[in-house]
Amino acid sequence: MRCQCGGIALLLLMISSGVSWASNHVIRSIEDVEGANKCTNITISNLHVPAGVSLRLLGLRNAVVTFEGTITFGFKQWSGQLMMFKGDNVTVTGTPGHLIHGGGERWWDGYGVLGGPKPKFFEVRLNNSKIFGLRIKNTPMHAISINHSSNLTVSDIVVDSAEGDWKGAKRTDGFNIYESRNVTIKNCRVSNQDDCIAVKSGTDLVFENNYCSGGHGISVGSVGGRKSNIVERVLVRNNIITNSFNGVRVKTVKNAVGRVSNVTFEDITLANITGYGVTMVGNYILERGVPEGEPTGGVPISGLRLKNVHGTVNHDGSNFWVWVKNASDWSWQTNVTGGSRVPQCEGFPSDMEPMC
Repeated sequence: MRCQCGGIALLLLMISSGVSWASNHVIRSIEDVEGANKCTNITISNLHVPAGVSLRLLGLRNAVVTFEGTITFGFKQWSGQLMMFKGDNVTVTGTPGHLIHGGGERWWDGYGVLGGPKPKFFEVRLNNSKIFGLRIKNTPMHAISINHSSNLTVSDIVVDSAEGDWKGAKRTDGFNIYESRNVTIKNCRVSNQDDCIAVKSGTDLVFENNYCSGGHGISVGSVGGRKSNIVERVLVRNNIITNSFNGVRVKTVKNAVGRVSNVTFEDITLANITGYGVTMVGNYILERGVPEGEPTGGVPISGLRLKNVHGTVNHDGSNFWVWVKNASDWSWQTNVTGGSRVPQCEGFPSDMEPMC
């Protein structure tokens, strides 16, 4: 479908006077995607994306993309993205009542990346842009991957993969950030089975006023073993983490190199944490997604601030677990209670009293 706007006379008048005009494009079938990136108002309406095909809007500029109705995807075991948007000065939003349904239950097999191939849900590479008001359900794996983006604000997003609790979902991260700067994520709700957010690399990032339920908590990391392995200046503030295995954590990859510096967790509420309230590990195995063996110090954690991190861990869990090397300049003010298991800890900075 070509870009359309009403009124030939009005169009000619606007062009002749040098006034910019908005062009409209409605995507109701995958064939309608062609040429959409040349338009400034794009509506994705009740679209079914065929199996093995990605909804790709690339080269967007000064555009508004709106989801309308129900968006669905065909099933195929593959390792792509169901959607990818790339551009500058882009707004992505949804109309009231819309739903982007990933149909992830068809891929969930209880094994995550160790099982059959699964597509990631939505990758964005956006600069000077905002995403808000999206309603997302049942992602096959990672929900929103923010990659090579800058000056991006994400707000009022609901990611609901709660059904995965009893249908075998794994690796259903809410947000992943790679090689991005000046990104803010706020006022979102994530119900899933893995990290609410995982910061793999990036600088000047904010994650605030969010609600995380059912997964692995809020993570910086895993850091290491990728093209970019630096995380700097991250503020995680005023979030609630409930019914999760972890509360807040930093995880760095074993035998990798990089750095994590100036990360602050502030005003964090924990409730019904089953594993670890606060955990920092330096022995993460990237291929299997688990900590294992002795920590290594090639990705040192420095400038780590915990301010008013408080809440409860289940009796069988641990309030704290630290298993790192080469850490420095930590300052913690916490009140995490309830866990009875005290794990072996290693790596607190020499000027800090160990918490476990």
